[in-house]
Amino acid sequence: MVLVVFLRGVNVGGHRTFRPSILAQKLSAYQVRNVGAAGTFVVRKPGSRAKFRAALLRQLPFEAEIFLCDSRDLLRLETENPFGAHPSPPDVVRFVSILSKAGGVRASLPVTFPARGNWLVKVIASQGQFVFGVYRRHMKTIGYLGQVDKLYGVPATTRNWNTIIAITRILKNPTDGRVDSNG
Repeated sequence: MVLVVFLRGVNVGGHRTFRPSILAQKLSAYQVRNVGAAGTFVVRKPGSRAKFRAALLRQLPFEAEIFLCDSRDLLRLETENPFGAHPSPPDVVRFVSILSKAGGVRASLPVTFPARGNWLVKVIASQGQFVFGVYRRHMKTIGYLGQVDKLYGVPATTRNWNTIIAITRILKNPTDGRVDSNG
């Protein structure tokens, strides 16, 4: 089973910085492909999850939370496309938050942050380990994205919907085991 790895809180604001492309090279025995700079990887030959997780932790220059997903779950997300076919306005970004484990929502959806006034983050749906929403580009947005953890009661890490689409393109090309030079 191909895995997709999401690291939480790396390469953000100058904290816990590293070069994901170099990490992917160090883990080449697992056929790791880097996706961008936020700590996202496709792993074609992970072997056991526990052994791969241990190898990944040994190569990281700091402690990090690691979220593992089966590739089939991400492929299903693309097929079901929770955002529909309509494009977003230019100031609105679609996102997926990946939960450390499937959590239980503590409020009916949609939920907006802040709760009053103009929203900056809107959680619109969830499915298992994945939470879907949109946000507006604003300096306060990152703080409101952190509220997803509290809403679901488990740690979460967030990626742009475009990153999820990039991952599914890699997953659909099984002969592409190369290591990306990005990041």
